Amino acid sequence: MKKLILLLNELETKFQFKDIKDLSVSQSAVSWHIDHTIKVLLVVIDAMKNVDSSKHKKKFNFIKHIIFTIGSIPRGKAKAPKSVQSFDEITLDSLKNQLEQARFHVSLWNHLSVRSNFNHPYFGVLNLKESEKFLIIHTQHHLKIINEIVKKNTTN
Repeated sequence: MKKLILLLNELETKFQFKDIKDLSVSQSAVSWHIDHTIKVLLVVIDAMKNVDSSKHKKKFNFIKHIIFTIGSIPRGKAKAPKSVQSFDEITLDSLKNQLEQARFHVSLWNHLSVRSNFNHPYFGVLNLKESEKFLIIHTQHHLKIINEIVKKNTTN
């Protein structure tokens, strides 16, 4: 989880750019990408705390295999579920509060059962190790988008 902690720290450095938007990069502002990334982390770890692994049958998922092998998510190929989107104004305070929650959730990771898993809407059932890898890949994906938005709007 050290990698994820470092990524959360990097995400926090982007708070100052929260209001920047560049339609040539993304339809969403930096704040949405930060908010969404943190919401995903919170939802995944919450789900894994309360999972009954006997209810989930693992099977091969080609999309997951490709994404996990290349270590990145292609842009514009998937739509975020409503549960990890914000439809209200995203404020600096809300981002700070969510980041604090995310850090707490990450601190619980080592207390999760090795049988914990998460049923991802596109990848299917992810075990503990795969869930960690997904959270890292997903966070890096949004950080790349954020960095591109910031770069295009601070170098002009």
